[in-house]
Amino acid sequence: MVASRSPFANYFLLVLVSFCLLRFGDRINYETLTLTLPRTNTTAVSDVNDVVDREPARRNYIVRFVEYKDAEDHRAYLQGKIGLDGWEWIERRNPAAKFPTDFGVVAIDDSVRTALIEEFERLELVKDVSADLSYSRSVLAEGDDRVGAFADGKKRPGKIFSSMSYSEGECYATAISNSTISWNRQLLMQRYQVTSFFGARGLWEKGYTGAKVKMAIFDTGIRANHPHFRNIKERTNWTNEDTLNDNLGHGTFVAGVIAGQYDECLGFAPDTEIYAFRVFTDAQVSYTSWFLDAFNYAIATNMDVLNLSIGGPDYLDLPFVEKVWELTANNIIMVSAIGNDGPLYGTLNNPADQSDVIGVGGIDYGDHIASFSSRGMSTWEIPHGYGRVKPDVVAYGREIMGSSISANCKSLSGTSVASPVVAGVVCLLVSVIPEHDRKNILNPASMKQALVEGAAKLPDANMYEQGAGRVHLLESYEILKSYQPRASIFPSILDYMDCPYSWPFCRQPLYAGAMPVIFNATILNGMGVLGYVESPPTWHPSDEEGNLLSIRFTYSEVIWPWTGYLALHMQIKEEAALFSGEIEGNVTVKIYSPPAQGEKNVRRSTCVLQLKLKVVPTPPRSKRVLWDQFHSIKYPPGYIPRDSLDVRNDILDWHGDHLHTNFHIMFNMLRDAGYYVETLGSPLTCFDAHQYGTLLLVDLEDEYFKEEIQKLRDDVINTGLGLAVFAEWYNVDTMVKMRFFDDNTRSWWTPVTGGANIPALNDLLAPFGIAFGDKILNGDFSIDGEHSRYASGTDIVRFPAGGYVHAFPFMDSSESAATQNVLLTSGMAKADSPILGLLELGEGRIAVYGDSNCLDSSHMVTHCYWLLRKILDFTSGNIKDPVLFSTSVRRAAALYQDDNQLPSRRTDVDFSTYSAVVGKELICRSDSRFEVWGTKGYSLHVRGRNRRLPGYPAIDLGRGLNSTVETSYLKQPQWTQNNKGEHSGNNIFGLLYRDELDMPVLVASHWLVPALVAISGLLLFLSFWRIRQKRRRRRKGSSSGRLGNL
Repeated sequence: MVASRSPFANYFLLVLVSFCLLRFGDRINYETLTLTLPRTNTTAVSDVNDVVDREPARRNYIVRFVEYKDAEDHRAYLQGKIGLDGWEWIERRNPAAKFPTDFGVVAIDDSVRTALIEEFERLELVKDVSADLSYSRSVLAEGDDRVGAFADGKKRPGKIFSSMSYSEGECYATAISNSTISWNRQLLMQRYQVTSFFGARGLWEKGYTGAKVKMAIFDTGIRANHPHFRNIKERTNWTNEDTLNDNLGHGTFVAGVIAGQYDECLGFAPDTEIYAFRVFTDAQVSYTSWFLDAFNYAIATNMDVLNLSIGGPDYLDLPFVEKVWELTANNIIMVSAIGNDGPLYGTLNNPADQSDVIGVGGIDYGDHIASFSSRGMSTWEIPHGYGRVKPDVVAYGREIMGSSISANCKSLSGTSVASPVVAGVVCLLVSVIPEHDRKNILNPASMKQALVEGAAKLPDANMYEQGAGRVHLLESYEILKSYQPRASIFPSILDYMDCPYSWPFCRQPLYAGAMPVIFNATILNGMGVLGYVESPPTWHPSDEEGNLLSIRFTYSEVIWPWTGYLALHMQIKEEAALFSGEIEGNVTVKIYSPPAQGEKNVRRSTCVLQLKLKVVPTPPRSKRVLWDQFHSIKYPPGYIPRDSLDVRNDILDWHGDHLHTNFHIMFNMLRDAGYYVETLGSPLTCFDAHQYGTLLLVDLEDEYFKEEIQKLRDDVINTGLGLAVFAEWYNVDTMVKMRFFDDNTRSWWTPVTGGANIPALNDLLAPFGIAFGDKILNGDFSIDGEHSRYASGTDIVRFPAGGYVHAFPFMDSSESAATQNVLLTSGMAKADSPILGLLELGEGRIAVYGDSNCLDSSHMVTHCYWLLRKILDFTSGNIKDPVLFSTSVRRAAALYQDDNQLPSRRTDVDFSTYSAVVGKELICRSDSRFEVWGTKGYSLHVRGRNRRLPGYPAIDLGRGLNSTVETSYLKQPQWTQNNKGEHSGNNIFGLLYRDELDMPVLVASHWLVPALVAISGLLLFLSFWRIRQKRRRRRKGSSSGRLGNL
């Protein structure tokens, strides 16, 4: 009997073991692998073990509540609801303690952090829990360096920020190189006061000096008995240092520009009541909780104006951002510096980039935009269509005289200097309105209306450099004297004939068949903090030709606080394909707000936006280029690293990667060359390839839908679309070494991809037999006398026979090439690396290049616009440059590298957090042609699908979006080799998956072997079971026969 049951037991045991392997194999794999980081002097803070040792066992978190109560009530509520230990309520002893609050600070042990945060956020009265971020900024004295969040590749303590002011003699980077400009000239300000350039004395003589205006200065404090000030009403300390004095000098300087009375450095409003909020320590550090308490106190004590001299690229610090909204909603006019990251575009700082804040840029005394002043557009809106015009206004910000700690005067430059200039102007304007009417008339919207409508437009700057222009105190005064609450649109006119102010719109006219041109304007509602759009906006053409313009609108149906947006999506109708001329008219939108206190009727206002547009006949296909914006990802929310690894003081890619931000010089060059460049903000299924000569893919970080890959293949081979690709570096070893521990979010930050997402790009290019590698190449080269710098670019590792490939001897600086580089320095010659490939395929033409830094104006060493022009001549017009297409570079055999040697995706990063593709639906958005809005695209009759990447383990994000888990980054997918004539990218078992690129591509060791074992065991068990059954039937049959015979 034992012998008869033993095989069955063995089979059952085999199946059970196989099932366990299948169920838990991937978990075993993750738990047994650890991540070991080498010691580094690059972008990591320091050796990982050293950092871990320094991490505190208990950290502070902000618990936000849904309502204001006394702190003790919030404390009692949490203590009564939370049963877990490992946390402690932090008592905050500051002036705000006597007022109700909407948040608390708790210290949480790391060992129970996740469980406790989940418990807190389950509570009905808790809004959310977030880390108590620290802020740090550079407040410069004489001789300080211009520094930001990163220094020599290492992250400084605190929140990521931009430097705010500079002393005399500072140097500033140029737009297209690392060279510098010295500003060691004598000051015009040594003889003249900045107040005289605005005509402040004219208002002083009328008796307006800022009296009874409560000015909150959030900075480094001020001395109580400083002789430059006559009206210091209150000094409060929000830091953990026991002092109210300013030991750095920045807070004193800002206060002097606003309200100083010393003859040598006069302020604008000497009678303004100064409320000095000391929110920075002597070490220039602050915390979100300090700001939140100080903001609450400013609300509770009814401040009129608030000047904020901090800023940075992170617009996702929600407790901070939402508190700014609450401040302005409580009728506090906030003025903030736009940032000192100029002359680069797409470098606006938060909170000055918010529409409810008056964002201030800087100019010099020649009315030229200061080189340091950050430029627009607002990048946080780019993923939703298009950014808005910022700064709002500009003011003198170079070599401004202000008060020093020693009761003398000194000069500083920067937008944090221009900001108090405007804050002083605002205080002076507030005092113009009688005190009993101020809160009824003045608010963040009405003050911004007075400033932008009264501003003087500068002749040599565009709207994203100057906003409305230079502040004009007297013009704004005239507007406020007769102001009646109303709504308006800023900018109030879009004029294609007004260059350079209307750049980039004035650089490229409209034409039929183009992607919609989006203009994103701001609605300013001076009627109330809350407003509504009464009816959809309407287009009113001036004549019949205006009917050739089709406009769709997206807009804020609810306007709060004080502001909203109105986006115009403009297309020329197909019947105007041959039309050339101008179209004029108005867009109107009706706004209403609830009645003000003491009123019975709803407040109503009609906003008008004037349009003066230029239209030309539709250009030929060969002159039309389509720029892919959809697949670009930037910081925030993800740690997207800078494209050039040589840039060690600005390691984040946060400038937008848009034609009109850090690629604006390239855009101008293409227009000068006669090309028409359009932007695609939707998937590749959402454009008609018959209309374009070239699709331009530059520095892209996102994934691709399966349908995009299939459509692009057909567009190139069958439709004749040209494809130009400018890639970037991608090396997993280098990415892991770039990670650092962020003391703000209490989490590890690691790059979510390289300079570009090469694995995704290789999937896109696989149908053409093209792939990039994981080298990081640097070096100089020349083609036909044109010299260029290859800065952290990648190499080409696959390219078909018959194509033209250019290779140069470069050094590989990737982490994985460290051993090779040691050998090279010992005397070995550097091998040639392929970096440029050109190919004719079917009806189309393809060009690929491994570096985009030469097109990006952010940190460009040398440009390669000459190469881009030659590439577009080829891809769009089949014009072959004799040097690029020399027979000496034509490949007789295909360049090929096995799948298992291609760059692979990281499995320790949840890419769906940052992606517009992974886990998202394929759909054409409002920046695509009207006929495909809300669909899957052209000729695509399939259901939408969500793009998925290889599976991820469950991870704790640590309340930060850049966190990673400790899994092996060295794990490489085991790909099978595809047929060399038809590559399908990094898919395993292409025979099974075919082109199903959105199926999970898992590492084989996770599931493949256990699955095969389980299936084999099951089949073996079934085989033996069938054999046993047949034997039993035969035995039963023979027994019956014997009985019959008997």
